Amino acid sequence: MKKLFVVLFLVVTYSSSFSQELQATVQVNFEQLQTVYKENLVPFQAQIEEYLNSTKFTEQNWEWDKIQCSFNIFFTSASSETSYKAQVVITSSRPIEGSDDRSLMLSIMDNKWAFIYEKNQSMYFNPTYFDPLSSFLDYYALLIIAMDSDSYEPFGGNYAFQKALQIAVQGSSSGYAASWSLNSDNYNKRGLVEDATSAQFQKIRQDFYDYHYNGLDVFSKDRHATYNNIIKIIYDIAALKKTLNRRSSYLTVFFDAKSGEITNYLMDYEDRSIFSVLQKIDPAHTTKYLEAQNR
Repeated sequence: MKKLFVVLFLVVTYSSSFSQELQATVQVNFEQLQTVYKENLVPFQAQIEEYLNSTKFTEQNWEWDKIQCSFNIFFTSASSETSYKAQVVITSSRPIEGSDDRSLMLSIMDNKWAFIYEKNQSMYFNPTYFDPLSSFLDYYALLIIAMDSDSYEPFGGNYAFQKALQIAVQGSSSGYAASWSLNSDNYNKRGLVEDATSAQFQKIRQDFYDYHYNGLDVFSKDRHATYNNIIKIIYDIAALKKTLNRRSSYLTVFFDAKSGEITNYLMDYEDRSIFSVLQKIDPAHTTKYLEAQNR
């Protein structure tokens, strides 16, 4: 059943009925580390998974299914028994109405996580205070919630995007700024949420909602509507890219998650020139679009 969003004109207060938002699975690989560093990390996987699944990350009354997501953490180095660096693959998905399939919402490789961890240390959600361990997790939890919410309600992710931006700004002025500051990389944590909260990207976020709620979710009933909403976001992104003088992390994340899905849904679409448009606006996945175009 589709989510029903109700605007509440009351002051929201916390209660036990405000359930957590995530159903996260965490996997950890620390084979690259020396044994002395591995021993400290024995409880790490269970502790991170517990934190993600027991924390309430928003002030919204989350009455819907928890968001399925995963964090695959690959430790790359340790400079002491408590100082670590890791790469993390973050994914999330949401169900497609009228189908057993799921739509991939995020598929991100973040290779710049540096943090301090002491065995069984306490972890608390506090978006007003930057901690290199918990704030990294908080940022991605909020991003997952924001993208999922945007797919069910126009701009439904505003609150979570704003909180994620707050964390990113704090990270940019911390001792771990290299992981958070704006740069020219294809993917940047701060750049992603700055895009999402900027006026320039609001049309794309409206399209993002239509792509899912009035597109994928109605495919079994109205294939024409699905095509229209997929095509709309493609051409609106093409128009937006003409005005940008930089790389967009938001668009990078969108296409990393959606390029395969878009290709699959448009496989029988009559106007094959749409794949030429996709090659221009998303060159990273050109091979995928060429194969679909030539079928």
